[in-house]
Amino acid sequence: MRAPRVLLVPPDTRPPTLDLPVQLGRMTGAEVRVPPAAALPDFFTPGDTGALAAWLRAGAADADVLVVCLETLCLGGMIPARRVSDPLAGALSRLAILAELKAVNPALRIYAFGVIVRVAHDNDPHEEKAYYGDWGRELRAYSTAFDRHARHGEAERAALDAARAAVPADILADWVGTRERNRALHLAALDLLSGGVLSHLCLTLDDTTPYGLAAFDRRLLEARADELGVWDRLDVYPGADEVPCALLARALRPEEVPVWVRFSGLGGAGAELLYEDRPAGELVRAHLRAAGCRLADSVQEAAFVLAVNTPGTRQAHRQPDFAVVDTPHRHLPAFVDALRADLRAGRAVSVADIAYPNGAEARLWTLMGGLPLADLAGFSAWNTAGNTLGSAVAFGKLAPLVTDRAAQAEALLARIADDVLYQGEVRSLVRERLGSPSPFDLGEQRAEAESALRELLPPRVQAVWDAHFAGRGLTLELGKPHLAWPRLFTGVVPLTVTAAGPSSGA
Repeated sequence: MRAPRVLLVPPDTRPPTLDLPVQLGRMTGAEVRVPPAAALPDFFTPGDTGALAAWLRAGAADADVLVVCLETLCLGGMIPARRVSDPLAGALSRLAILAELKAVNPALRIYAFGVIVRVAHDNDPHEEKAYYGDWGRELRAYSTAFDRHARHGEAERAALDAARAAVPADILADWVGTRERNRALHLAALDLLSGGVLSHLCLTLDDTTPYGLAAFDRRLLEARADELGVWDRLDVYPGADEVPCALLARALRPEEVPVWVRFSGLGGAGAELLYEDRPAGELVRAHLRAAGCRLADSVQEAAFVLAVNTPGTRQAHRQPDFAVVDTPHRHLPAFVDALRADLRAGRAVSVADIAYPNGAEARLWTLMGGLPLADLAGFSAWNTAGNTLGSAVAFGKLAPLVTDRAAQAEALLARIADDVLYQGEVRSLVRERLGSPSPFDLGEQRAEAESALRELLPPRVQAVWDAHFAGRGLTLELGKPHLAWPRLFTGVVPLTVTAAGPSSGA
């Protein structure tokens, strides 16, 4: 029986969105093909939608699975979709290729995802339209006021009127119009799901909050899902960049599997998160369902253990935070003791560290140093809680399918190198060297930043390898670290793990 053939159209070209799904596929023996680099978006520069369509037409006939980001296919990328002025008609014409591909290859399973347009927390003029750098605060205020009025009625009218008056009319119209176009694209995707073109659809909320236009959009999409009766093949929840991994796990292992969730605190399910509209426990349930998993009734029943390091009561940006993160509401030594016991019992364990966004918690990492890290099924601690959870769930669900131990070690080490060593340690050191540069564009400081990466990262990666992965019949080759984009937010740590001999297979 030949290996599954997967076509992946990612949201962008960062390592967690492009490289990690390929690594996860390879560790199971699946062949994950990606479009040529020239067809994909580069930061806020749109990808070539025509080239993407041609690539799909050329590869779909002998593919088993397509995992596709709707924003990349139809608007050039997840970030470009918030910036380009393409009309709805053009986006819908590009969406139509999915029905065409299904007609050519009726056995093709198409797993699609779209990202409900976020209301960015930062005044980023690159990931949003340029005017957001000047009017971000006012647009966020309008977003909240609009949704409060939509939910609570005329008692919120004065606040909405004031928020609307604070933004130039042309800017507000353009910003809202972009959202409406993208929402219409997602409504069209729901029709494809109802019509059987799509096998599964995820509509996710990026950087969301309890009130705002993203929540308003979510309710409209959910209402349409009610009308169509498609909830058995639909997930609507906070997430974005991790969805390729979640849908890959669903595609490669279609059966639903039970998962035992182990929180770092007894009340971890109630922990509040900075970039999601729900507590940690509900977010975990949403990500499990998206990947085709459910909560297990016991650890003995579970296919794997999802070990979730939650904040004491609420996430915080800077660590250590003794007010809301590192509090008596959790007990990290006992959490790590339980992980050690799980590993000794032979259970697959995937760790999701969501105590802080954008990098692993230093204290947890110190405690985990005594574990056999190479025995983990997965590890994730990057960006939002949703990004982390979706990646960790995919690692865990695919663990029984691993046929290439080197590829699994590569995927695991890559996440440690990025989430712990870069995001958690080196990034702040580089920022200090550069004198707190702009978070939006390094400009001429990019070369200096990448020079520092090449100095600071490889020794740290090598030390983890020597302590936890060496002596297992595997070989590590490290490349030169660099930045994915002209900002410190995303580092690239090239590494390759290969089997040292024939005896190292699974």
